Amino acid sequence: MNVVLTREFGHNAELASWLPVGSRVSEVPLTATEYYDSQRVGEALAASAHFGDFRTLVVTSARSALYVKLARAALAAGAHVLSVGTATARALDDEDCASDVVGTAGAQDLGGDITEGPVLLLGAASMRSELANDLHSRGLDVEHLACYATVPTTLTSEAVATLRAADVVLIGAPSAWWAARDYLSEACWVVVPGATTAEVVSQDRERVLEGWGPQLASRLSRL
Repeated sequence: MNVVLTREFGHNAELASWLPVGSRVSEVPLTATEYYDSQRVGEALAASAHFGDFRTLVVTSARSALYVKLARAALAAGAHVLSVGTATARALDDEDCASDVVGTAGAQDLGGDITEGPVLLLGAASMRSELANDLHSRGLDVEHLACYATVPTTLTSEAVATLRAADVVLIGAPSAWWAARDYLSEACWVVVPGATTAEVVSQDRERVLEGWGPQLASRLSRL
């Protein structure tokens, strides 16, 4: 089984541990992260009319954890912290910030756990809008604090050939899918972490497997 991991180099070790024994594993990073200057992020946050009054913080990715200390300075006493995914929760733990709620199926599914605003969404510049739209519809004030941008990498001919030969590709976000979809065979299975990315990938193909974790090895072995 040819498996391609598509996160940035240095971020694929855990994914590799979930694959069936004997898998032929390659790494083809499809996106790169451009982190914003922390001083400018802090200045943008300080300019918010809600600074010091945010009742809820939603951290949408592990990459955002580097900025969580800035974000916490804008929270009101007793504010709740929610994280999207276990990887994000672990990254917050490393920054001494415990998550009150950990969402496992995408940011939009945290809506039911958010009852107080204003709400601060910390994440990528291209953050999906479903959660913000849901909160706005319930009358909650929402602000988006962008701390990084995800940009596509330039794929070499060797990387393209590796994608074309893949039996399984792990895709962590819609941005990675858009970079890969033109190079995958119809027979290739695309494995995604949760519902948000599954919805995007499913618009283009049927062979989508949702759910990352230790159980992935047995699920892939049954394909």
